[in-house]
Formats: sequence, C-alpha cells, structure tokens
Amino acid sequence: MEHVDHVLIVDDDRDIRELVSGYLTKNGLRVTAAADGRQMRSLVEERAFDLIVLDVRMPGDDGLVLCRELRSGRHKTVPIMMLTAQSDESDRILGLEMGADDYLVKPFAARELLARINAVLRRTRMMPPNLQKSDVSDSLAFGDWILDNLGRHLIDRRGTAIALSGGEYRLLRVFIDHPHRVLNRDQLLSLTQGREADIFDRSIDLLVSRLRQRLNDDAREPRYIKTVRSEGYVFAVPIAALELE
Repeated sequence: MEHVDHVLIVDDDRDIRELVSGYLTKNGLRVTAAADGRQMRSLVEERAFDLIVLDVRMPGDDGLVLCRELRSGRHKTVPIMMLTAQSDESDRILGLEMGADDYLVKPFAARELLARINAVLRRTRMMPPNLQKSDVSDSLAFGDWILDNLGRHLIDRRGTAIALSGGEYRLLRVFIDHPHRVLNRDQLLSLTQGREADIFDRSIDLLVSRLRQRLNDDAREPRYIKTVRSEGYVFAVPIAALELE
C-alpha cells in the first residue's frame, strides 16, 4: 500500500485547524489536529507522524516549548514547521534555534502551507544532489569527531553518539564535502535546502550556530567552522574516510 504522509496540526484556533485539515486532506495528506500541547503529547505517543505543524502562540505550553520538548525526546527526527505572527521575528529565530525545519508567517494561504509541507518532506527524505555520492564512506573522521553517515550522528572520542537533526546533518555534510572552501549563505541554503535566501533569511546562521554547539566549537575562536567576514563560512579541518567496525 502506498504511504500517505500523516501531518499533525497543533493550533488552539478551531477555525484554522478545520480549514487547514480540510485543505491538506483534499490534497492527498492524512491529517490529525490537536488544540494544545496536552492533546499533542497524547497523539504522538499513540501514532507516528511524518511532520508536525506547531502554532507558536498558544495558551499553556506554546509552540516553542513543544518544539524544544519534541527535539529533546524520542521524536527528535520528526520534521517541524512553526506558524508565527508577522511581528514576532524573535519567535521565528527561537523556533529555528530549537530545531524547527521551517516557519510560515500568519496570515497564510493554505496553498502555501501545503507547498512548504511538501518541500520539508522532500528535504527530509532526499539528500540534495551534492550529498548523493555513491562513493561516500560510511564514516568520516575530522578533529575530535567521527560522522556516522549510516546513523546520521556524530561520535565523540569516548564513543558517545551525538544526535543531529536533519538540517544539522545536511549542513555538516555540505561542509565536509567542500572543505577549506568559503561557502556563502546563498550557496549553503541552496545546497542544504534547495532554495534561495531572501534578504532577511537567518536560517543558515542559526543552523551554523546549532552545529557549532554540537561540535563544541567556540564561536569566538572556532576550530571547525570559521566565519569569513562578509563572505560566509569555511570548514577548516582535514577529513579522513574510515569504516566503523
């Protein structure tokens, strides 16, 4: 049986839940809706979802709290899209810092939401062309780390696995595949997400910040991902291929 993507909509506005659910269902998605964090928690324990849409501004636990909770638990790999108000740039930044895969500003057209959902699902399941290398090693060593390409996680010197979100893994692979080369934000966004940046897009900077945290890389004096003023970023350490036993 063909898989039908299952999307969970979490929004306290009943009209939005019904409108979005109806439109997405008519366009081939399976949709479940929740009015708050309590309902969301119950649903994610009962069934699997391919993507979760979280409204930021909700009573009780808001979307930022729920995003952080999902990213720190066993559902950390599920793609998340945030719905934010036009004026709440800080919420969009926080959402991306906490691991959201994309955001959409209210008010929005249901057609745009569908397009964004499909784009996130494609990015999650399909590596960008530059990462689809048949000769890539199962694991790559650099500095104090090993990148396990099968498990898509980092391994430190003690053998501890460090989880990566889909965006963090894609960005690290782009850097590793282009070492010692300065990559600007437009190039990084295109290589990791297949889209161009607009003038206000800070998603790459936030993703770099998150990846540096995973690597214990001091942003003031980074060892791995160095900032090149007015140009972009460069991965500054050598990489070696190896096979994990």
